Amino acid sequence: MELTLSPEASLEVQELEGRRARFVALMEQARPGWDTAIFTSHVNQYYFTGTMQNGILFIRKDGSCLYGVRRSYARAREESPIRDIVPFTSYQDLAAILGPELGALYIEGDLMPVVTLERLKKYFHFSSTGFLDSLIRKQRSVKSPYELYWIRRTAEQHRILLEEKAPAMLHEGISEAEFIGELANAMYQLGFQGLVRFHQDQVEFDTAQVGFGTNALYPSNFDGPGGGRGNSAAAPLTADSKRRLKLGNPVFLDTGFSINGYHSDKTQVYMFGAEPPAELAAAHRLCLDILHRTAERLRPGEIPSKIYADIMASLSPAELDSFMGVDNSHRVKFLGHGLGLTIDELPVIAKGFDEPLEENMVIALEPKKGVPGIGMAGAEETFIVTPRGGECISGGGREIVQVPCA
Repeated sequence: MELTLSPEASLEVQELEGRRARFVALMEQARPGWDTAIFTSHVNQYYFTGTMQNGILFIRKDGSCLYGVRRSYARAREESPIRDIVPFTSYQDLAAILGPELGALYIEGDLMPVVTLERLKKYFHFSSTGFLDSLIRKQRSVKSPYELYWIRRTAEQHRILLEEKAPAMLHEGISEAEFIGELANAMYQLGFQGLVRFHQDQVEFDTAQVGFGTNALYPSNFDGPGGGRGNSAAAPLTADSKRRLKLGNPVFLDTGFSINGYHSDKTQVYMFGAEPPAELAAAHRLCLDILHRTAERLRPGEIPSKIYADIMASLSPAELDSFMGVDNSHRVKFLGHGLGLTIDELPVIAKGFDEPLEENMVIALEPKKGVPGIGMAGAEETFIVTPRGGECISGGGREIVQVPCA
C-alpha cells in the first residue's frame, strides 16, 4: 500500500478515536459482558492517547475514556490530541469523577502489578476481573497507515545503519563494546529514539546483540537464536569489552531500531578480512533460502503455525542441526515475530499461533543457524503482510558482507 503521509506525519485525534472504537468492538465480540478496561502500561497508554506518562487509562463499554495522569499532566495535555485527561494524586480522585462502580473489569494481566490492583480495590468496586492482554495485542498487530508510515521510515534508517554505516566501523582490535559505542552514535544520527522496547518482562538489552567469532555462540537467557557472552554474569546481554576483532572473525549483528515508538528488526553477518569459511557460507545460504520461502507465505489468510510446520518439515536433519540456536540445546521455537510499539508483538510464526494473518501485519523473520567453532549465520528482515506475500522494507536478506582489513 502506498502511503501519502508527509515526513512530519502526526498522530491525530481521529486515529486515536478509531483505535478506541476498534478496541470496544473487539471487546464486545470477545468479552461481551465487560464494562471497564484499565491500562497502566506505558505502551498501551501511548497507543490510545499519544503520550506516555505516569498515569492510568480507563475505557468504558460506551466507548468513553478517562486518562488520569499523575505526572506530567502538563506534558500529557501538550502531547495528546485527546481531551479526556485529568490530573490526580490518588485513585480516590478518579473514583470521584468516574464513580466507584466499574462492573466487570478487564486489566493487563501480564503487565499490571498486583499492588496496583490492590490499591484500585480501595476506591473502586468491580464484580469480576478478567484479562485483556491477548485482545489488545491482537488489535495492535494490524497496523494503520499512520503506523506503517513510521515503521517504513524506521526500517529504511535501519537498512542504512547495517548496510552502509556498520561495516566501516569494523577494524582490527576493536572490542565488541567499542563497536557498539560507535554503532549507537550512528543510530542516534539516523533518528533512533534511544530505546528498543519489549513486551516480555525483564528483557534488558544493550544497543544491539553483537558477537565476534565464537562469542556469538555463547548461550544467554534471551529468547532469540543468537548468543553473546556479555560483559559479566550481571549483564549477560551487553557487548563484551574484552573480546576484540581479529582477522578471519565473522561478526554477528542483531539490532532493533525505533523511531517515534515504532520498531524494525534486522540482522547482518559480516566477515572481517577473509573469505567466509565454507560451513558458515553454506549455513547462511540455507537461512537466506528459508527467509525467502517464509516471506512468500506472508499473505492474508495464511496460518502462522502452518507456515512454521511446513518450513521446519522441509529441512533435513543436517539442516536442522543448530538451526534457530547457538546449538541444539539452546534453540528457539519460532521463525519470526510481530513488530510495532514493541519488538516482540503478535503474530508469531510458531506452533500454536493458529489465527490467520491479516493484511498490514508487520513481521520480522529471522532464520539463523549456529556453526560450531565459527559463529552464527543467518539473517533477519522486516516484512509487511500483503496479498502478494511479505514486502521487505528493511533492505532484504544479504549474503555475508566481506569487510576488508584496512
